[in-house]
Amino acid sequence: MTRPSLLAVGRNATLVFGLTPTERVRRFATKAGLAVTDALPAAGATILADLAFAWDPAWLRYLEAEPGLAVTIGGRPALVHCPDPAIAHDVETAMIAGAPLPGSLGLREMRVEDGTVLYNHMLRKRETAYLMPLTPETAYAVEKASYDGAYKGVTDVLTLYMWRGAAFHLTRWAAATGLSPNMVTTVGAAFCVIAFLLFMNGWFWAGIAAGLVFMVLDTVDGKLARCTGTSSIWGNVFDHGLDLVHPPFWYWAWGQGLDEYGTPMAFGQLWTIIAVIMVGYVVQRLVEGAFMRSFAGMHIHVWERVDSRFRLITARRNPNMVILFASLLVGQPGLGLVAVAWWTVLSCLFHVVRLVQAWSRRARGETIVSWLV
Repeated sequence: MTRPSLLAVGRNATLVFGLTPTERVRRFATKAGLAVTDALPAAGATILADLAFAWDPAWLRYLEAEPGLAVTIGGRPALVHCPDPAIAHDVETAMIAGAPLPGSLGLREMRVEDGTVLYNHMLRKRETAYLMPLTPETAYAVEKASYDGAYKGVTDVLTLYMWRGAAFHLTRWAAATGLSPNMVTTVGAAFCVIAFLLFMNGWFWAGIAAGLVFMVLDTVDGKLARCTGTSSIWGNVFDHGLDLVHPPFWYWAWGQGLDEYGTPMAFGQLWTIIAVIMVGYVVQRLVEGAFMRSFAGMHIHVWERVDSRFRLITARRNPNMVILFASLLVGQPGLGLVAVAWWTVLSCLFHVVRLVQAWSRRARGETIVSWLV
């Protein structure tokens, strides 16, 4: 089946994250695998996008599967999947004139005002995808909506709530200064290494501070990539590879720094704790991978509501850093490492049980789907 091409209609000079509307639409279409055309093709389906409006890239994925659908706002067509050139011509004329669509075209209308909810598989969330007028007065609101739209719906509590606002302003600043997501990831990687070295030398408070910078930048690079349409295979490998590899090294460094901090731990006890954390970390990742392979790529964290809620606090880096931070407040960083080990074991057991439950339900004939769909 031939995929539709995409045509941007009209002119607009309002920048969003440093991008012109034309360039922004082109990047989003390219990421969606759609060919961008400068004029109506002589044959085939076309998605027309009015540059007077800004919209969530999720609309393209939805609209591609809905030939004959017109997404409107205030009665005006903003995104329309035209099944043939004759209809596309009339739609383009209406967009340029800022007029409603002629009823004779036979298109199905979806009003943005009705609040259509879309499921975003990649970001693990249901969302009312944004679509709004793009003017100098609305540019900030568009950037905020774009940033929120790029945020994962299921993640840890710190990322979701603590530095969400700060990361938005850093993302805007990075886009305005021309920084690429990979540049941000590189700076974050440097702070990750700095945190490791500080932990290893028992400078835990300074290490927490460096780690916090890294964790915030770990949010900024992904949001910058999605908001500017600059995500890449290498960037994805760099970012997620760093996320996957570094946590065990941080815990090991924390354990090594206990002597320097003045709260030494017996050699055998320390290495037992480190082994438990590392093995539990690997098992959790393997369980997540097994769930995805078993259920068509679905993340274990989006199966049922309880899984999404547990993801807020499960034994990943950010929640574990909260535990270590709390242990510093009482002057017992070694106790924090013990708590991380126990929490890793409990989180691991939770995910193993959920995987077995999913397999069992499938064996009984149940269909395993996300509660977000």
